[in-house]
Amino acid sequence: MSERVSLAVNDHVAIVTLNRPEKKNAADAGMFEALTRAGESIRANPAVRAVVLHGAGGNFCAGIDIAAFQGSAVGIASAERMRPQGQSPANFYQGAAYVWKELAVPVIAAIEGYCFGAGLQIAAGADIRYAHADARLSIMEIKWGLVPDMGISVTLRDVMPVDRVRELAYSGRIVSGQEALQLGLITAVRDKPFESALELGAEIAARSPDAIRAIKQLTTMAWSQPPADALKTEARLQMALIGSPNQQEAVKANLDGRTAEYRDTDT
Repeated sequence: MSERVSLAVNDHVAIVTLNRPEKKNAADAGMFEALTRAGESIRANPAVRAVVLHGAGGNFCAGIDIAAFQGSAVGIASAERMRPQGQSPANFYQGAAYVWKELAVPVIAAIEGYCFGAGLQIAAGADIRYAHADARLSIMEIKWGLVPDMGISVTLRDVMPVDRVRELAYSGRIVSGQEALQLGLITAVRDKPFESALELGAEIAARSPDAIRAIKQLTTMAWSQPPADALKTEARLQMALIGSPNQQEAVKANLDGRTAEYRDTDT
């Protein structure tokens, strides 16, 4: 993986690290590309059951590295990079955030220090966000006269009321992890977000990977479906699980009082 982003897989948990600590993990073109490639690598690895996404050096990501783009919005928004990439509906920049929503497995973001602009939108692609109470978060694009355009219209759609998103985007103001919790922007405040994310990742990895993937699919699809369709989605996913090898193993392990041994799910 690129030096901009590191990827390690331990005990079915993938750890993705934004790795420019000297720049507070500010995102340049190399980091955007590396984040998308990390997500694609995870998608192709059936052994991965959960993902932890964090930044090196005590910060999540301070936003776009404007200096790396020579201070020009034109340089950032080239026509090619603003078009969908490959099979994804996301463009070059959106992919770095949207790839986490596209993954079949849960993604947990651990937020410390700065989480501004592009960084916040990358974290918004995760299923769950743990942040330190003193973390600093902002939808900061208005500072540069721009809209937040890295998938936030999809990733925060079912997370926060639209008036709260508007207030943060209109003002670009910086909120603490504690206020972000009150606003619904994060899932929980943790004293040690990375360690807490690893603990949850390990707990998820110990569950049936088929059921975990089905839960992510259910909560992604059904929440935006009409009631009749949502109920059909529940039933369809459940019928696919009942009697499957991993579901049978869950039952047997519980009855035997032992740790379940699950098969990896094909990608």
